[in-house]
Amino acid sequence: MTIRIAPSILAADFGHLAEEIARCDAGGADWIHVDVMDGCFVPNLTYGAKVIETVRRLTSLPLDVHLMVVEPEKYLESFAAAGAGVLTVHQEAAPHLHRQLQRIRELGCRAGVALNPGTPVESIRDVVPDLDLLLVMTVNPGFGAQRFLDSTLGKVARARQMLDAAGTGASLEVDGGIARETIASCWRAGADTFVAGNAIFTSSDAAAEISALRTACTHRA
Repeated sequence: MTIRIAPSILAADFGHLAEEIARCDAGGADWIHVDVMDGCFVPNLTYGAKVIETVRRLTSLPLDVHLMVVEPEKYLESFAAAGAGVLTVHQEAAPHLHRQLQRIRELGCRAGVALNPGTPVESIRDVVPDLDLLLVMTVNPGFGAQRFLDSTLGKVARARQMLDAAGTGASLEVDGGIARETIASCWRAGADTFVAGNAIFTSSDAAAEISALRTACTHRA
């Protein structure tokens, strides 16, 4: 199973964003994760299409854009045009989830759905065939540097079983508190894509940290 490491620029130093992304690029990152927050769906406000455009110019890596917003359908076209490669919407904010996933694919992006810790995996069973990515939040979304919730590991395992049973090639991503101490358990539970913010951007050697995260999976599986 492929291991993907996706540094989250939520933890980056925006005064030196070009250098921060270059460190990840040179360090072997697979994707760049972009957390979009609107201050309504989650209690934090981050950035929009202009920042995605900037990041797109700074790297050739796929941009994994996570929309923690109400009415995500309002942002799909502009974010796709800005350079998103993956667009992930929250089940909790998307009453017309099937329609939104179809629209994301129409725009040429990979379609993802995210689940908060309190939302059961079974709630998205009927759209699994329409997914390119399933994101299981391992913290309550809204802020970086939170403690990993061990209780989410069972959900990751159930998500893997659901994806495998459907025969889908969708990626299974985890986001929140991912570090050397937590990534292996997520890998064993079935995740293949790992969002890491603080672990990478607070390190003096991004390449070594990305390598260590990848190695923690392969050596402890």
